[in-house]
Amino acid sequence: MGRTHDNVELHAALDPLVVALDIGSTATRGGVHDAAGRAVHGLQHKVPHAFTVAPDGTSVIDPDQVTAEIEQVLDAVTGDAQLGTRIAGVAMDTFAASLIGVDAHGRALTPCMTYADSRSAGEVARLREQLDEHAVQQRTGTRVHTSYHAPRLRWLAATQPRVAAAAVSWWSLGEYVLARLVGEPLAGTSTVAWTGLLDRRTGEYDTELLAAAGADAGQFSAPRDMAEPAGPVAPARWPALARAAWFPVITDGFASNIGSGATDATVLTAATATSGALRVLLDGPADPLPFGLWNYRVAAGRTLLGGAINDVGRAVSWAQATLRLSPELAAVLTAAPTEATPLVLPYLTGERAPGWVGGARAVFGGVSTATDPDTLFRGIVEGVAMTYARVADELHPAAPQVVEVAAAGRVSNDQPEWLQVLADVLGRPVTHVTRKRATQRGTALLALDVLAPDVPRAPRTTGATYEPQPGHADYYAGRRARFAEVYNALIRG
Repeated sequence: MGRTHDNVELHAALDPLVVALDIGSTATRGGVHDAAGRAVHGLQHKVPHAFTVAPDGTSVIDPDQVTAEIEQVLDAVTGDAQLGTRIAGVAMDTFAASLIGVDAHGRALTPCMTYADSRSAGEVARLREQLDEHAVQQRTGTRVHTSYHAPRLRWLAATQPRVAAAAVSWWSLGEYVLARLVGEPLAGTSTVAWTGLLDRRTGEYDTELLAAAGADAGQFSAPRDMAEPAGPVAPARWPALARAAWFPVITDGFASNIGSGATDATVLTAATATSGALRVLLDGPADPLPFGLWNYRVAAGRTLLGGAINDVGRAVSWAQATLRLSPELAAVLTAAPTEATPLVLPYLTGERAPGWVGGARAVFGGVSTATDPDTLFRGIVEGVAMTYARVADELHPAAPQVVEVAAAGRVSNDQPEWLQVLADVLGRPVTHVTRKRATQRGTALLALDVLAPDVPRAPRTTGATYEPQPGHADYYAGRRARFAEVYNALIRG
C-alpha cells in the first residue's frame, strides 16, 4: 500500500518510474517517482553545496563538483536491486541563468556563474545605453541584467579575454552535467530562454543581442521541448537506467510551478526557496509585457510570466546566522504589526524584478537601541513580503485570471506563519503547498507527461490557507508607500 499521496513504497509504485534531479542553490537532490508523480520511499538523496561568493559580486560554483554530486545522487537512488529496469526516464532541473564557457572537448574553462553573480553590472549600464531595452524585453521577455548572458559575455571578454576567446560553447550548468554523463548538452526550451537571448515568440536566438554580446548562435545549444528526450543512453555505472530516456534540462522555475499545481493561468505560484519568485503559466506570450517582469518561453505555445527575487530564504538564513533570534519565531510572525518594526529593503545580493538594480544592497531603516533581534527579523520578513507585492502589482494587469496564490518552498515549510504576513501584504489569500521538493516533483511530472500521459496523478498536498486580515491593511499600505520612497531615494537613485 502507498504511504501518502506524496510517498509510495517501491512494490506499490506504478510504472513507468522516473528519476527527477534538482540542482538548487543550496543542494543537489534527486529521487525516483512513480507514474502518479509520487516519490518512492527510500529512493531519495541530497548532497548539500554552497555558492562561492565575494564582495565584488562573485557568485559561482564548480561545475565538476556538481556533476560529481549528481553521480552520487544517481548512485544512491538507483542502487536498489529491486528496481530492475523499471526506470523509463531521467529528467533534471537546475537553478536558472547559469553560464559556463567550455572548450571543444566540453571541458569547463570557467566556473559556473550563477544567477546571483553581479560582476557584469558595468556592462549592463553600457548595454542599456547601446540598446533599446524596452524593445529587447518585448522580443526576449527579459530585461538587460546581470543574471543574463549578454552582459556576462561582454564582461568575460573584457576581463578574461583569453578564456573568452578559447570558449567554443557557452552552456548552462545542466547542459554541462548532461554532456559529462551522456555525451550531449540537452537544453530545454526554458533553460535557453533564461539566457535572455531567446525570442519568446519564435524560439530563435535574438540576433541583435548576440551581436551585442560578441557571440553567435552556433555557440549555444538548440532549445528542445520535453517531448524530445534522448536515448535510451545507458552509462554502465547505473544499470537501472538501461531503458531510460534522458530529458533536456529545464529550469527550476518552470518545474516549481508544475510541482505546486500551478499549471494554468488561474494559479499564481509564490516560490519561497533560497531565492523566490511569483510566476504564472500562460498559453502564448504576455502581450504587452510589463516592463518590470519577465516572460520566458518554456515550450511551444507556453510561456511563464513573473518576476524573480534574489533574497528570500537567503535573507532568512542571513538573519538566523547573524542575529540572536528566539528559538521559536512563530509568535514573532503572527504578532500584530507595529510601527516599531524596522523598514527593511532586503537586497542582500541585488534586485531582480521589478526594478532590476543588480547592484542594490539591503537598507535597514528605523533601527534604534530599542530594536531587538526578533523585531529586526520581523522587519526582514515584512520586507521580503513587500518585494513579492511589488512584483504582484505589475503582474496583475497581464494575468487577471489568477484566483489562487500557491506558496511552496523551504521558507514556507520551515516558517509557515510568514504566509500570514505575505497574505496581509498581498491583500489576497495564500495557500500553503506543503509538499517538500515541489520543484523535483514538477520535473518528474513533466517527464511523465511524455512517458505516461494517461496515468492519473496524485493530488498535491496543501496546508492552511491564510486570509488577509482587514485590520492590517492600513499598516501595510503605509509600509509599502514608505518602502517605495526609500527605494526611489536610495536604490533607484
